[in-house]
This record gives sequence, structure tokens and C-alpha cells, in this order.
Amino acid sequence: MEKKTHGDEIQKELEIISSRLNALEASTQDKQQKTLLGIIKLLVENQKHFIKESDHLRKAMDLLTLQIFELEKK
Repeated sequence: MEKKTHGDEIQKELEIISSRLNALEASTQDKQQKTLLGIIKLLVENQKHFIKESDHLRKAMDLLTLQIFELEKK
């Protein structure tokens, strides 16, 4: 079983925010509010992407560190 990382928790919170923004956008009739909600949704989506990329970079750094330690042993 994989342990949850801080990134996973943030992703879950961002999903909740995204769902709430979708509900607000669906319920409003004001064009200015819809535009503002669209911008906020875009920021949330970019943040989710950033978190995923950060996770990939962290894993790559971990693998690189392991390889360096293995080279030092030899």
C-alpha cells in the first residue's frame, strides 16, 4: 500500500476547490463572475499540474541519489 504524500493531499484539496468552482459557475448568471471563475479554475488546474510535475521531479531526484550512492559503493 502506497503512503499518501503531501502532494496527494494538495491534489485532493484542489479537486474539491475545482468542483466547488464548477458548481458556482453553473449557478451564476453574471458574465463577469463566470469569467472570473473561469480564470480561477485555470489557476487551480495549473496548480494541479505543477504539483504533479514536482512529484515527478522529486522521484527523479530520489532515483538519481540512489544511483550516486551505488556508484560510490563500487
